[in-house]
Amino acid sequence: MNLIRFEHVNLSCKNLDASRNFYQNLFPDWYVRAEGVFNGRRWIHFGDRQFYLALNDQHGQERVHNSYENIGINHVGFVIKDGESMKNLLEDKGIEYYTMSSPETKHRIYVNDPDGNEIELVEYNQDYALK
Repeated sequence: MNLIRFEHVNLSCKNLDASRNFYQNLFPDWYVRAEGVFNGRRWIHFGDRQFYLALNDQHGQERVHNSYENIGINHVGFVIKDGESMKNLLEDKGIEYYTMSSPETKHRIYVNDPDGNEIELVEYNQDYALK
C-alpha cells in the first residue's frame, strides 16, 4: 500500500469564521496553515502539522446531506486525550453534545459544527491496543 497518512477533510461552510472558531474551541493548538480566495470565495486550511480541515466559504448555500439518512459521510472522528476535559470545555462554551459508550472507549462525545457536520471525539481505554 502506498498510503503515507490521512491528510484532510474538505468542508463547505455557510460561515467560514464561525466554523473556524468552533474548531478552534475544540482544538486550541490548531492554526491556519494556508488561506486564500478561489473563484471569489475564501478558504482556509485549519489544523496542525499532521492533519487539517479544508474549510470553504459557501455562504448562502443550504445543507443537502442528512447524516445517517443519506449516502455520504456521517461523522468524522478524532482521538482525544481527555474526555472529561473536553466535556467541560464544551459545557463552558455552550456547545451541545451527547455521549455513547462502547467497550473499547472511555469517552465517545458527539458534537455538531455550525453547518451540522457531526464530529466524534474519542478517548480510548488505556488498555485498548488499537488506539
